[in-house]
Amino acid sequence: MSGDPGPDPPAPEAPPAAAPARRTASVEETEALGEARAPALARGDVLLLTGPLGSGKTRFVAGLARGLAATARVRSPSFTLVNQYRGRELLLVHLDLYRVEPMDTDALGLEEEVERGALVVEWGEKLPGWLRRGSLALRFDIAGESERVLTASASQGRGLELLEAWRRAAEAP
Repeated sequence: MSGDPGPDPPAPEAPPAAAPARRTASVEETEALGEARAPALARGDVLLLTGPLGSGKTRFVAGLARGLAATARVRSPSFTLVNQYRGRELLLVHLDLYRVEPMDTDALGLEEEVERGALVVEWGEKLPGWLRRGSLALRFDIAGESERVLTASASQGRGLELLEAWRRAAEAP
């Protein structure tokens, strides 16, 4: 029996930190919220968008694309799975996993997509754990006919940096 205790056990994952919820009263406000958050994005970032159908996820992505100066019209990639929007300085990769089973997401080659730009994933809860770690999670809830409530959270790495940028943008006049 040697005196070497072996490798340290992995540190427990920190509980997610959250920012105050943001309420939007219209599609235009949801898009504007995305547009205002776009400058914080960098290549390799992952945003997980969760919430029911019709909760504003795609409209938020339209705002992100506009904030990155992408000129293409943003459409839900429900049937195409992936849409890409070239911004002035960053590629926005928009993925929709609504029709994909969680066990099938590992076969999608998402490592390459993350290396090429910022990955924004509708139905992001279906992503493999290795891609969810270090991400910013955005929960979309329907609060009325055109009102939405967005809640941001993260637990580690770059996700926490994006969460802080989300908080700062919320405090800006």
